[in-house]
Amino acid sequence: MQLTQTKDTLVNQQKADNKKNIAGALALATCALLGTDVNATEQDWQFDSAFLFYGEIERVMAAEAMVNAKKEFADEQVLNVRLTLDTLTGASANGAVAQPYVQTFTRPSGKGQYQINANDTPLDNTFHDTRVQLNAQWTQPLAPNYTASAGVHLSKEYDYLSLGINGNLAIDFNQKNTTLSLGLSHFQDTFTPEGGLPKPYAAMLIGDSESPTWDQSFANTRIGDSETKTTTDFLIGLTQVINRRMLMQLNYSHSVVDGYLTDPFKVLSLVDEQGLSQAQLYENRPDQRTKQSVYWQSKYHFDNSIMDLSYRYMWDDWNIKSHTVDTRYRFLFSDNSYLEPHVRYYQQSAAEFYQPFLNQNQALPEFASADYRIGEMNAYTLGLKYGLRLSDGNDFAVRVEYYSQNPTDAGFSAPGALANQDLYPSIDALILQFSYSF
Repeated sequence: MQLTQTKDTLVNQQKADNKKNIAGALALATCALLGTDVNATEQDWQFDSAFLFYGEIERVMAAEAMVNAKKEFADEQVLNVRLTLDTLTGASANGAVAQPYVQTFTRPSGKGQYQINANDTPLDNTFHDTRVQLNAQWTQPLAPNYTASAGVHLSKEYDYLSLGINGNLAIDFNQKNTTLSLGLSHFQDTFTPEGGLPKPYAAMLIGDSESPTWDQSFANTRIGDSETKTTTDFLIGLTQVINRRMLMQLNYSHSVVDGYLTDPFKVLSLVDEQGLSQAQLYENRPDQRTKQSVYWQSKYHFDNSIMDLSYRYMWDDWNIKSHTVDTRYRFLFSDNSYLEPHVRYYQQSAAEFYQPFLNQNQALPEFASADYRIGEMNAYTLGLKYGLRLSDGNDFAVRVEYYSQNPTDAGFSAPGALANQDLYPSIDALILQFSYSF
């Protein structure tokens, strides 16, 4: 899994220098938003580094290290290279519902089984992955008021390979107070899950894994070893300097995803009229998804503080709609340090094919998934960041945040024993990050 798309599960890092010159700060903020640069002289390499820990209570834990190198050349060309390494371990919900008795599940590889205690949410405690990601971006002016950038992306996990390219064109006008940005990216991903790809709605094989017929029986629940998907994103954005203190940005993005979008590690419980599980069926999702979003952000520089407020609305053809409100308020101190509280709220509706379980008395739907990540939910983040510019000009910062994700009932009736189970358990997590720029 990608840390970045669970990674709605982690928050973005924001950086802003403590500048006494307000106009200069706004100019730098504009360039940071657009990926362009205002310096015309060659500079030494600049490095940003960060280490992040993300831990859910009794579930997934993640550790991520990042180093970003930036080189500015005399002709206003800029090279950015970023290396990211992260690892995930712990227990991940497999999609099945809790039951009033001990449940047995087969591991995704087909090698071995694990048991879940009565009334506990089924979690696969063998979840583990390591990802290495490399991004490179080249930016340069094409003509007066025109700046272009192009980049490449490589990400490799144990069972996942992602390759991508992107390009961006920024056009300045209105005396450089307004910038229009056009961006396009394309990704090709290959998924090779351990144990292969399960057949949609095939029942999870349970029994004696040492049996001589086990391997063939398990293979009969598979459709292959690997699958691919492509993602094409288009973005158009407008950034406007309102006055010497205020900067505003508005973006629209359109994303089309084609290919294998099912999660091969997720199942749905098939229950009877008493709410008791009769089998675990592998999920099935559509092979196409179109997402759209609008994003608004505003930064305002007071005398001794900076306010950053943003709102994002996303909708797709899976019938998921989400609202995100994010605000940060940076208090600037005279010793070149700052304190930045952070509040984020997220609300999401369920996909049209989401359901927490399947009823054996009803025909199987075309698509179904019990993955809480595409279910109805709300989440909030509360955090605090402290940053300091050191005597040698380098910057240090530490960020601590609490994240709470709360799945909710989208209107499903729980029969029999399920009425006494927690079908929508909350997830609480702690985020700790250290960053150093030099």
